[in-house]
Amino acid sequence: MKPLTLIATAMSCAVLGFIPARLGAEPYPVRPIRVLDGFPAGGGTDYLARVIGRKLTEHFGQTIVVDNRPGAASNLAAEIVARATPDGYTLFMALTSAIAPSPSLYPRLAYDPLKDFSYVTLVASGTYVLLTHPSTGAKTVNDLVVLAKTKPGALRYGSSGVAGPLHLAAELLKARTGIDFLHVPYKGAAPVVAALTAGEVQTGFASLAAALPMIKANRLNALAVTGARRAKAFPDFPTIAESGFPGFEVTPWYGIVAPAQIPAAVVKLLNSEIGKVLSLPDVQASLAAQGMEAAGSTPERFRTVMAEEISLWARVIKNAGIKPE
Repeated sequence: MKPLTLIATAMSCAVLGFIPARLGAEPYPVRPIRVLDGFPAGGGTDYLARVIGRKLTEHFGQTIVVDNRPGAASNLAAEIVARATPDGYTLFMALTSAIAPSPSLYPRLAYDPLKDFSYVTLVASGTYVLLTHPSTGAKTVNDLVVLAKTKPGALRYGSSGVAGPLHLAAELLKARTGIDFLHVPYKGAAPVVAALTAGEVQTGFASLAAALPMIKANRLNALAVTGARRAKAFPDFPTIAESGFPGFEVTPWYGIVAPAQIPAAVVKLLNSEIGKVLSLPDVQASLAAQGMEAAGSTPERFRTVMAEEISLWARVIKNAGIKPE
């Protein structure tokens, strides 16, 4: 390609909002982009993928297709992305609290979360909320701890499945407080809220968005949130750490990853454009209504968060002797 032609091509790409993935290649993107989600439609990852996808579709002029591939705590989708062609057309909406425990749970995991992905950007942080059924009388974390210590092993807590994020959050709480519960796993987060509301289990964690209708109806007590700070949209809920149990923090982070070896120019473009989407007031408002906060980042920061989560859950899994189903 002649120098003047190369300059003209680059200027055209800039005007259109595209960049070449690598010298001599076609601009990016020129066809639909697929974002895999490791959970069923309607969950937090699905919600984020669709909100961001709609905005990127408007900007790029290319459809962002959300492909739900639930299974194995999102590891099925993660493996598909890890093995995909690293051209920027296959992405993954990752939930750190689902992916990070996997290396400690599955000795034959088919991918390495730190080696087989290119980290693009964090997109949001969320929080879980510790709940009790009103019949327990527990309205604070300390109330629950005192009750559990008077009835060791008698209280039942629900989770979304063995070794899932809600199970691990409860095991971390047990380790931090010295209490014991009887674990009752369910097939998903929604059944946990239903079981809590019906009184089948007395306590458990759930996403704030999933539990909020029952909290507002006074059918469940919200004791505290699991993050390092209170949720902006729900400032009345204290954190577990400030409730008298410092050191407890479980923050579900959501972010976009791609196969390893994706062109650096594509990572840079996606990071920049997703960051712009996350800065939009309507996007921030829609995330806040779901108990989430927009949280763009550098690729390096996202990788660090994942590494820290892998280390945290490795300790919890080992100490609790957790085995996958």
